[in-house]
Amino acid sequence: MFERLLFFFRRALRNMRQSPFLCAAAVATLTLSLSIVAFFAIIVFNVETLTARWSEEVQVVAYLDAPPPPQVLAERAEQIRQLPGVAGVEVVSREQAFERFRSRLGQHGDLLDGVDPQILPASLEIALEADYRNPQGVESVVAALQARGDLGELRYAQDWLQRFEAFLGLLRLIGLVVGVFLFFATLFIVSNTIRLTLFARREELEVMALVGATPMFIKLPFIIEGALQGLAGGLLALAGVYLAHLLFLREGLGTLLFAVGGAEVLFLPPAHLATLLALGLFLGVFGSLGALRKFVRI
Repeated sequence: MFERLLFFFRRALRNMRQSPFLCAAAVATLTLSLSIVAFFAIIVFNVETLTARWSEEVQVVAYLDAPPPPQVLAERAEQIRQLPGVAGVEVVSREQAFERFRSRLGQHGDLLDGVDPQILPASLEIALEADYRNPQGVESVVAALQARGDLGELRYAQDWLQRFEAFLGLLRLIGLVVGVFLFFATLFIVSNTIRLTLFARREELEVMALVGATPMFIKLPFIIEGALQGLAGGLLALAGVYLAHLLFLREGLGTLLFAVGGAEVLFLPPAHLATLLALGLFLGVFGSLGALRKFVRI
């Protein structure tokens, strides 16, 4: 079995050496197509990272018009921390709230000189777990807080949450549509490129069929060849996109992301890189299979 696979592998390499131009054309097509997919993946990955960072700011603020003694307030905060969906609770005293307000005023902070810090209410800032940073999750936490009856006004930016959720839904829909379009466009281009390489070898395929070779015997070297071309195209695409990330994307998109609260432009994580290589393998194999259907019947 291993010797037979080795034989087919050697035949695939021989075919590639015999037609270097056609092989290079197929690899170049795969490289270009996968590079477009990789660029799109980088944009989607960084936008998802940015929106995840935005969602970390989702919290519920419970104002305390008449804060209880510190020990009672600490016990109350601990009870809230045990509620489902609550990741943490920070107690903000009147003095801390006053200093935050002064800090936000910046160079105009001296306007608060002489103002009594007691004019601002103390509050509990309630951070939420990741699964609860959506309108439904926030509503459930707010309902549990209101049921306690010992908290004052609750603020949780409901309108912002709904707009944020609608934006994420639109972003996912655009990503899905563009991703599906890119996938089938890439598969179509790769299949037709490989078909051209097989068309140039149609006489070889016909001779093999006439001497009694089985369809699988004829097809397997070309499938292995497509797999090798797909892997080569994937590796070249990753190398090219990584180079473009270092030279252009990190600086160009970094300024745009920084303007909307992001940080640096991240490259794809290892799982995404492995997926892109697997996509190259898939395109090479199924592109070869689709092209072989025209020349070899099984």
